Amino acid sequence: VQLQASGGGLVQAGGSLRLSCAASGGTFNMYHMAWFRQAPGKEREFVAVDGLNADRAIYSDSVKGRFTISRDKAKNTAYLQMNSLKPEDTAVYYCAARRGRIVLSARTTEKSYDYWGQGTQVTVSS
Repeated sequence: VQLQASGGGLVQAGGSLRLSCAASGGTFNMYHMAWFRQAPGKEREFVAVDGLNADRAIYSDSVKGRFTISRDKAKNTAYLQMNSLKPEDTAVYYCAARRGRIVLSARTTEKSYDYWGQGTQVTVSS
């Protein structure tokens, strides 16, 4: 499957952005979709992952309550709605996918995902 991330940009602290991740070449409903981010000088870190079927979404503590992951099955697209943005949210955001259900304990781990988008820059000014 191929992933194309978009929607990044420059926003003031307290603002909102919605990132999109368009998937092609696979059966979208069979993939876990996740978002990771990498700030300058730091390692890539987990942000959010959606569930399959009745599974709940998982969020990192740093974004819980502010970010929401969702998907539009008709458009084969996953989204990350980011509200109340902070300067520390500044990073390149990557979407990732893995076919089939991932055990709960592994869903926040980078190596669990086989497919990655190219990244989209989010910059939050103070």
